[in-house]
Amino acid sequence: MDEKIEKINQSILDGNLEECQQTVQQALEAGVSADDILKKGLIPAMTEVGRLFEEGEYFVPEMLVAARAMQSGLDLLKTQLIAEEVKPVGKVVIGTVKGDLHDIGKNLVAIMMEGAGFEIVDLGTNVSAEQFVETVKEKKADIVAMSALLTTTMTNMSCVIQAIQEAGLRDSVKILVGGAPLTQEFARQIGADGYAPDANQAARLALTYIS
Repeated sequence: MDEKIEKINQSILDGNLEECQQTVQQALEAGVSADDILKKGLIPAMTEVGRLFEEGEYFVPEMLVAARAMQSGLDLLKTQLIAEEVKPVGKVVIGTVKGDLHDIGKNLVAIMMEGAGFEIVDLGTNVSAEQFVETVKEKKADIVAMSALLTTTMTNMSCVIQAIQEAGLRDSVKILVGGAPLTQEFARQIGADGYAPDANQAARLALTYIS
């Protein structure tokens, strides 16, 4: 089993999508549980990708190809994970706020969070406060993650937080914000629980919110 898991891990680090699919399939056929493949193969690999990114050994393109490889493996596992009743570590509703159509940063955060074991509900871009609130209610989310790349749209994050507050949901969700123009101070001012400057730190921070 260890050799198969190691090959899965390496295929993600190499960003080799086909190799990841093949090795995941082989591991499943050999009787390795989907839970083991996820928790010993996919998640540690994406954790290592995040570390390499933070240390400047990987850049956004390397992160993206590694994430695509991980996603291909995860897609093969999903049915089996449901059958094994493996629960995600938490549920995240993520989106770029109203007026903003930028999604690369948001997509990276979603990928890294999924790689950390979260279930992701991605609302896309130009997401209104009402959409965030409705989805948090419907999906019973643990975390709301908001992105903005423009100084003109980052103020809409406070509108979302206010709407969540008015809907009586604020105590049940943690709110995480990020994006190029944001700062820790801005996050504090608008009442967010946390701020992350990059996707890897966002995933790490999200894990600290899950008890």
